[in-house]
Amino acid sequence: MANWYPNFLLRLASPPVFFQVAGRLIPWFFVLASVLAVAGLVTGYVIAPTDMQQGDAYRIIYLHVPAAWMSMFLYLVGAVYAVIALVFRTQVAAVMMRATWQTGAWFTVAALVTGALWGRPTWGAYWVWDARLTSELVLLFLYLGVMALAGAIEDEDKSDRAAATLALLGVVNVPIIYYSVRWWNTLHQGSSINFTKAPSMAAIMLTGMLLMALAAWCYAIATVLSRARWMLVERRAGAKWARMALQGLEK
Repeated sequence: MANWYPNFLLRLASPPVFFQVAGRLIPWFFVLASVLAVAGLVTGYVIAPTDMQQGDAYRIIYLHVPAAWMSMFLYLVGAVYAVIALVFRTQVAAVMMRATWQTGAWFTVAALVTGALWGRPTWGAYWVWDARLTSELVLLFLYLGVMALAGAIEDEDKSDRAAATLALLGVVNVPIIYYSVRWWNTLHQGSSINFTKAPSMAAIMLTGMLLMALAAWCYAIATVLSRARWMLVERRAGAKWARMALQGLEK
């Protein structure tokens, strides 16, 4: 019984097993993301009070902060899969790496756009070359760069190795984004949540933001698994299980 967890993880490295398990999980995570998002939006945009300093403009945090968190977290997750893909050469790790990049890039776009909408009433400009904003923009370029490199090389193994290596080099940008407000004098406000002290926002505001963050997590899991699932089918198109999966999709 003690070995069931590592054995299960080893089984997930099998493409047909991963395809089946992911297919069962995806609908549940999409439903959970929808429920949490509705609860978070109602809490943040209906129940939570107006902020004394920023007015209603602060409510963009319910979209901006979860998107910014996920943009950084997914890059780190992709880096973990990059290490696994480089060391063990498993196709499941390779497609999870690529699928994570795609979802992470969209979250980065969402973070930049919502940040610009927040910046206009707060700073008087949609964009400033602030350390936090600039490093987040660099993150988007990293996402686009690794995906472009992966797509430019026809051989899948070489493509995976080259893109994974570049992705690992870009990991250094994630702590720069996170600590930029501490290391430099920036316009961007500091973290509202800190594990060493009490939150700097009202409990109802924090509740709405955490609900939206959980919704973003569930949505990210569902989309990454969905993308990885069909990337794997494309790679293993000649396998019997992949042909059956494609036939099922066509029906």
